Amino acid sequence: MKELFDSVSNDCSKLVTKKYSTSFSLAVKMLSPKIRADIYNIYGFVRFADEIVDTFHNFDKEVLMEHFERDYYLAKKQGISLNPILNSFQQTVNKYNIPDEMVQVFLKSMKADLYKTEYHTKEEYDVYIYGSADVVGLMCLKVFVDGDDKRFDELKHAAMRLGSAFQKVNFLRDLKDDYEVLNRTYFPNIDLGKLDQVSKQLIIDEIESDFNFAFKNGILKLPVEAKFGVYIAFRYYRRLLKKLKKVPSEKIMDTRIRISNSMKINLLARSYVKYKLNII
Repeated sequence: MKELFDSVSNDCSKLVTKKYSTSFSLAVKMLSPKIRADIYNIYGFVRFADEIVDTFHNFDKEVLMEHFERDYYLAKKQGISLNPILNSFQQTVNKYNIPDEMVQVFLKSMKADLYKTEYHTKEEYDVYIYGSADVVGLMCLKVFVDGDDKRFDELKHAAMRLGSAFQKVNFLRDLKDDYEVLNRTYFPNIDLGKLDQVSKQLIIDEIESDFNFAFKNGILKLPVEAKFGVYIAFRYYRRLLKKLKKVPSEKIMDTRIRISNSMKINLLARSYVKYKLNII
């Protein structure tokens, strides 16, 4: 039965999420059960694309990405794929009418990672961030509002800013690997080899501005099915940023910041209390 295969495909996307990101997986668990599978499906798709460009160094990444994109569109056209990640993602795309422009822009940013190593201008940087992060937030928002176009339009800028904040925190946390292993420099006009406190603070100020906008104009207005899960992800990344702020600029390339499991549980408990008391 196709229904059984679709269920197995959804389970595969859930497994990918749990294996690759315990923190995001925890946040998804806090969403309403009726939308969890679709967020897992989105994550599975974007994670596999990201893995192609970031991890599979002993393989022809360009060919892998070409096949991944080709197979996705074949899945979308036929309504099925024997690749369970693509099968589950195309289900979610069709179910919520996620525009193809979002998928195309995302894949364009991923393909840029195959050859582009530096972003010299803010315009280039913003285009990359939009494709790699903002549209992922918009895909998730399509699921959260469940066809309510008016609500989508009201919340889309906040969803984009939250996606940007998450991505920029990841950039700051992963400076060493991006710079030394992948030979990439995302932040424009900043010499990562000589990162000073002023430059680091400019990055942090930009991230905090994104977070503040997303919280006031988006998270607080989300549907109840999504609000707590997104709030958990927000709290987790804010905690990462807080820890990054404490690391001296000259040491940030040598430090890998993580949130311990005990701290994640602590964040979850305190966030739940705030949520139930309606004081977030």
